[in-house]
Amino acid sequence: MIRRIFMAALAALLLTAVQAQPAKHVIIVTIDGFRPDFYLDSAWRTPHLRELLRKGVYAYGVNSVLPSITYPSHTTIVTGVWPDKHGVYYNNKFNEPGWQNKMYWNDTSIHAPTLWAAVHAQGKKVAALLWPVSADAPVDYNIPDIGSLGDSIREAYSKPAGFVDDLKKEVFNGASKIEYGKNTNVAKIAAYVINNAKPALMTVHFFSVDHAEHTVGRTGQMVEDAIADADSGIGIIEDAIAKQGMADKTVLIVTGDHGFKNVTANINPNVWLAKAGLITNAKNNEWKAMFYSAGGSAFLYLKDNNDRQTEQEVLKILNNQPDSVKKYFTIVSRHQMNSVGGNPTVAFALTGENGAAFGNAVNGEAIRPGKGGTHGYFPNTREIQTGFIAVGPGLKSNGTMIKEMNLRDIAPLVSKLLGVPFPSAEGKIPAGIRIR
Repeated sequence: MIRRIFMAALAALLLTAVQAQPAKHVIIVTIDGFRPDFYLDSAWRTPHLRELLRKGVYAYGVNSVLPSITYPSHTTIVTGVWPDKHGVYYNNKFNEPGWQNKMYWNDTSIHAPTLWAAVHAQGKKVAALLWPVSADAPVDYNIPDIGSLGDSIREAYSKPAGFVDDLKKEVFNGASKIEYGKNTNVAKIAAYVINNAKPALMTVHFFSVDHAEHTVGRTGQMVEDAIADADSGIGIIEDAIAKQGMADKTVLIVTGDHGFKNVTANINPNVWLAKAGLITNAKNNEWKAMFYSAGGSAFLYLKDNNDRQTEQEVLKILNNQPDSVKKYFTIVSRHQMNSVGGNPTVAFALTGENGAAFGNAVNGEAIRPGKGGTHGYFPNTREIQTGFIAVGPGLKSNGTMIKEMNLRDIAPLVSKLLGVPFPSAEGKIPAGIRIR
């Protein structure tokens, strides 16, 4: 009798375990600057994305973070929390003086648990390819995104030992250098890892679409070619999954970090502060208040965080600008920043309006011509939303649309799919995603 009870309990436990892990593998691919219209509008050359949409579940729009830029957004994806919790506030850190900045590039910059660590702690293989803030992350395969630090640094932090040399020899026909900015090249690296390691979790970052949109704006031949290249990269990864017999065990997620807006003006609010005597010699650290720009947003730092008088003086300067200038920005209060988990160390922020982005110049004209496109805005507009498509086992889908979700909702979904506990995530699996 006792044996029967024990066996029944064991069977129930095993059934629960199976139900708790619908997928053996999850691959997250981010397309930097990924917009929902890239798969919703058939004018774009994205056949692989539209096929995934038909088979899977997709979002009409995904809300980014504040600021809606690459490193904070990608860190939210792997932590499931907003920047105020994970600590990656921009791509580059604000240091005193303001423009002597260092990138957030090492995993130690992240102050919240990551999916990489949670999955790796269970003895499962993990990979992070060209992913921001991933250097020294607890993963088995890694080529970190280290921005402008250069390929020598990137490859010095890659692992396992000899990984990049093997890629150059086996994937890129003995090439002396890998062109990481080409999405299909990054996809070939991902395919190599799939073939050789079959990781339980792999995060992959394609970044050339972002470069194209910065250069020419939301539309243009450069953007068309970049998103077509990204779509081809998705096809390469799909083929690798199929060839390894992993299709019925793998969930493929294609998402992004932010959308884009076209830019026609560049606003440098520190010019106003300098004229008011609040910045006297920034390079010698002589200032009372200073804005730090992140594309479509600018964040006010106070030398003394408790200096409410200076904060009010800055607000007065902003409110006294003529309407022809005020049309270019909206003041984002501390309360509004808190509502989306924005940087807790600043007094308030500005977000651009009517084609405006921000710069850090202290001298010269405060308002200058702008061109191309950018992001970084408060995440409450359609243009700045990113996209999401998921296909694979455990997902009840077949073309199901989610009206709206948030970037921090991805981590709890991955946790559920892999059966890996991740209680620190604060996002929620969108109601439109039903897991079998």
